[in-house]
Amino acid sequence: MAAMELEALFYRKRNIVYAFVRHRFFLMCKQSLVRVQSPEGIKRIEISPKANLKDLFESVQKALKVDGFGLFKERNLTKEIYSHTSQEVGSVLKHGDMIYLKQMAGTSSRRTSTTAIDNFTSAKAITNSATTTNSSDFKPSAAVKEDEVDILLAKEDGLIKRERDSKLCRHAANGCCVHCSPLEPYNENYLKEQKIKHLSFNSYIRKQTSGIDRGKYMVFEDINCRIKPGCREHPPWPRGICSKCQPSAITLNRQIYRHVDNVMFENTTIVERFLNYWRTTGHQRMGFLYGTYEVNTDVPLGIRAKVAAIYEPPQESSRDSIRLLNDENAEDVEEVAKALGLKKVGWIFTDLITDDPAAGTVKHIRGIETHFLTAQECIMAGELQNRHPNPCKYASNGVFGSKFVTVCVTGDNTKQVHMEGYAVSAQCMALVRDNCLLPTKDAPELGYVRESTDKQYVPDVYYKEKDQYGNEVQRLARPLPVEYLLVDVPASTPLQPQFTFSKYDKRQPFPVENRYLDGHLQDFNALSAYLSQWDDEDFLEAISDFHLLVYLYKMDMLPMRQHMMPLLEAVRNKNPNMAYAFKKEEVWKLLESLIQASSSGSGGTTSYPSASSTNRTGAGGGSSSNAMESSGIDGNTWTCNHCTFINRSELSSCEICSLPR
Repeated sequence: MAAMELEALFYRKRNIVYAFVRHRFFLMCKQSLVRVQSPEGIKRIEISPKANLKDLFESVQKALKVDGFGLFKERNLTKEIYSHTSQEVGSVLKHGDMIYLKQMAGTSSRRTSTTAIDNFTSAKAITNSATTTNSSDFKPSAAVKEDEVDILLAKEDGLIKRERDSKLCRHAANGCCVHCSPLEPYNENYLKEQKIKHLSFNSYIRKQTSGIDRGKYMVFEDINCRIKPGCREHPPWPRGICSKCQPSAITLNRQIYRHVDNVMFENTTIVERFLNYWRTTGHQRMGFLYGTYEVNTDVPLGIRAKVAAIYEPPQESSRDSIRLLNDENAEDVEEVAKALGLKKVGWIFTDLITDDPAAGTVKHIRGIETHFLTAQECIMAGELQNRHPNPCKYASNGVFGSKFVTVCVTGDNTKQVHMEGYAVSAQCMALVRDNCLLPTKDAPELGYVRESTDKQYVPDVYYKEKDQYGNEVQRLARPLPVEYLLVDVPASTPLQPQFTFSKYDKRQPFPVENRYLDGHLQDFNALSAYLSQWDDEDFLEAISDFHLLVYLYKMDMLPMRQHMMPLLEAVRNKNPNMAYAFKKEEVWKLLESLIQASSSGSGGTTSYPSASSTNRTGAGGGSSSNAMESSGIDGNTWTCNHCTFINRSELSSCEICSLPR
């Protein structure tokens, strides 16, 4: 009680005597005052010098209401303080010391919140690391599961080998000098000689982690375009804002690296099959690219996206527009792709207008004089890239950028159909994620950054360009040329075609999904006609079609998804024995019987070759005549041969079972 009265007496007047007496009072009471500097400001925390460091972290967490942070003794975030129970506060800090707090999102080994420290099992290792003063190196998070291609490239040295120069090298064959020593993967002169426009992302990481400090301060942070929530010093926006919660202004820079260095379609059949819709209707088309990521040996530490199939989601299109619809089968497609070892690596769309039908030419509407991608397409690409982020152990939140690519099929300067690949920068992804970027109405090559409203604060966005006098000037991004947001990604096909799925040769492929055109529908007639082109010994080749596997997986009338995993594994490993074993199962025999009934009901024009069909010669005609006899009660109806439902005469397939007439 006396101590409380004495403390109240000390607080009456703030002067030099007050500060001295208060300092001596805390020493007598065995309490230390520690100042914690954070982005929110400076906070004073009273703690006993006999308390352990874990109690200090709990006090900081309780006072500042933050989690996932680190404490440092120096302003430059060196000499980190680790939380454990074996060391007292008085052995590390003195009364009145200032410590610095840094938030560390994610689950990296540098995260020093009490919840993360409790999971450590070795107290000895923590003690040793706490006594080390130079332990401020950034430690990439081992909990982030990166892509296999990134793990493979991280194990390589990435050095560019050079042969011995006969003119400049003066050493023996087993020697080395500056003229023949290996180059780093980010060497600018080599990239210019090879006409490589952008660094690969792994080369960019090597560049950032090189040098004397070995990249110990390097960490990838996402750009934030929103007001930081939870600021207590003023009313919420629009009634108040401060420098602590206000996002910084953004200056757009051209991105010098790219996550994917090349898009390769396995064969031209993939693209030709996609373009058949435009050739048939004249309407534009959009699809998702499914494939894998592999090492690109043409670029140092490069990555190539290899496309094996194109899935076309439900959409409404015209000559000038595409509108995506809700896809109820998206999860089924992802499950089939995952079982086949594929993933969604990008999207593709057409922008083709016929110029001369006789010559087969198209108009050249995209280029350096007009635009490469419109602002709306950049926003779409940014949205899709945000949905498919790139896992990165050097990022504060575990992801940074995206490997998702954009491919546009349009006309070149020779009026021939060709493909152009792009990706948008990390800055564009942030602007799209925070709803700051808009398209313009009359100029497709220009975007527009939103202006702040009562509902949303938008930071100022600038870009730099040269004026008429050659001076570099900074301009507000209203409007914004979208080429500041683009990264080129070459798209091509290999000289030697590769085939993950069937080659087809002269056979007709299975129809593509969501094409509501005559001759392009996926139904039992199309399935029967497709399978009738293959012999029994070619079953694996016949079933190796991505669109066919998706159709079988999502089939409602015959639930096959529970039995298709062995078949998908057989297609993935190209194992004919597993495919033949699946062909003998009851579920496939039931499908064969339904196909036989479908072909018989349609007049016997198509049939699936099986043992039962080869032994029954002439059965098609008898089935057709019986079907005609029982085709209906009167001239306005007909009875389904499979479910006996009475349908209207204008219908070509049953309303109940969807089988053909």
